[in-house]
Amino acid sequence: MEVGGEPMMRVQALAEAGVSQVPPPYIQLPHNRPQLKFNTSSTSNNNQSNSIPPIIDLFNFEPSFRDLVRESIGRACSEWGAFHVTSHGIPTSLLDHVKTAGLSFFKHCPIPDKLKYSCNPSSFASEGYGSRMLLLGKDDPHNEGNVVLDWRDYFDHHTFPLSRRNPSRWPHFPPDYREIVAMYADQMMMLAQKLMGLISESLGLRSSHMEDAVGELYQNVTISYYPPCPQPELTLGLQSHSDMGAITLLIQDDVGGLQLLNHNQWVTVPSLSNAILVILADQTEIMTNGKYRSAQHRAITNATQSRLSVATFHDPAKAAKISPASELVEESSPQYREVVYGDYVSSWYTKGPDGKRNIDSLLLN
Repeated sequence: MEVGGEPMMRVQALAEAGVSQVPPPYIQLPHNRPQLKFNTSSTSNNNQSNSIPPIIDLFNFEPSFRDLVRESIGRACSEWGAFHVTSHGIPTSLLDHVKTAGLSFFKHCPIPDKLKYSCNPSSFASEGYGSRMLLLGKDDPHNEGNVVLDWRDYFDHHTFPLSRRNPSRWPHFPPDYREIVAMYADQMMMLAQKLMGLISESLGLRSSHMEDAVGELYQNVTISYYPPCPQPELTLGLQSHSDMGAITLLIQDDVGGLQLLNHNQWVTVPSLSNAILVILADQTEIMTNGKYRSAQHRAITNATQSRLSVATFHDPAKAAKISPASELVEESSPQYREVVYGDYVSSWYTKGPDGKRNIDSLLLN
C-alpha cells in the first residue's frame, strides 16, 4: 500500500540500508511487543503434543477415512481454530516452487522493478506489491496518527473468480512466476472447497453448507517477505489479528515466525514439510455460531534471517450476507448478528484488526 500517493519506503530497502534501529513507525506499543525469549520455540510447553496445532492426515480424501478425518477436523477447529493437513493431494514440488518463485522476486528483482507493480494507494486489498496493510485516513495521508506499521513487504495476487485473474499484473521475474502462482491458486481452491465440506460435516451440517453460505469464493494469494530486523523485540512482521474471510491456507519456509494465540499464550507454529496450515477466519466463526472460533495470529521477526510465507485467502463475495447456520441456532440462540461481508471488510481495513475486535463487535450477548 502506498502512503499519500507516493511509494513508501519498503521494509526490504530499510533492512538492506543497514539501519541499526527500528524506525519509530514500526515500533509496537509495549503491550503488543513479542516476548521473544519465551516464545521463539514451540517446544516451550512441557507437553509438546499440545503445544502446536494438530497435524491431520487427510488420506488423500479416501472415503473410507472420511469419518476419522471429519472427527479430527472438528476437534482441531474447536480447540485451536487451526490445524495442519498432510496427504492433501498437492505436490510437494508445487509448494516448493511457489516459495522459490516468491523468494526470487523479493531477493533478486531490483526494487525499482518491483515498484512497477505497486498497489493502488487509494483502495484496500488492492493487487500488487506493497508494505502497508491498512488504509490511512484521507485526513491523515502521512500517518501522523502514528498507526504502527508491520515489518513486512508483500505481493497480493487476485486469483478467483477467474474474471479477477490477470497475470499481466503479476511479476515475470522469475520467468515462470505467473504460471506457478496460477497453478498454485487452482490447487488451493480445490483444497479449500474440500476442507469447507469437511468442516461443515463436522458440525452435522450438509457438506455444501459453508460454500453455499459464502457464495462464489473469492481467492487472494499473498506472498509475504519479512526481512531481518535489527530490533525484533520491538516489532511485529504482522500484527495480531484474525483473518476476515472464511478459510486461509498457509505455507511458510523453514525460518519460522508465525504464532497462534491459544489459551492466552502465543505459540510458534513450526514449518512442517509438505504440510499446509489451515486457519479458520471470522466468517466461519459467524456461520458456526461460535462453535468454531477464528484463529488469532501474528508474525514475529528475527535479526539474522529473512522469512517468507504464502497465505491463500478464501472469502465470500462482498455482497454476501453472513449469519449463523439455522441448524446451529436451533440448539442455542444466535451469538452473532448478520453482516454484509463488504461492510465487514471495510471496517476491518479502516479500524484495524487489533486482535479480534471486529468479530467481537458482532456478538449479540
